[in-house]
Amino acid sequence: MSTERFEGFEGSYLGNRDVLRPGSRLECKICWWVYDPAVGDPQWQIPPGTPFAELPPHWRCPNCDGDAEQFLLLQD
Repeated sequence: MSTERFEGFEGSYLGNRDVLRPGSRLECKICWWVYDPAVGDPQWQIPPGTPFAELPPHWRCPNCDGDAEQFLLLQD
């Protein structure tokens, strides 16, 4: 049996933007809205081509206002 402490949900990046690739897509765990860097976020005036790791610190889910650290990394 593993004695490692579980931290966060499977797929969560836990706010560590260093683990994200420029093309990483992430999904809000509250409302399932997907941030796709190829599309950006028109509501927050984030242009296409902006990686999730480069979103401003005040950015939140445009659909439910969830915190960016609550997003889950999608598998490609």
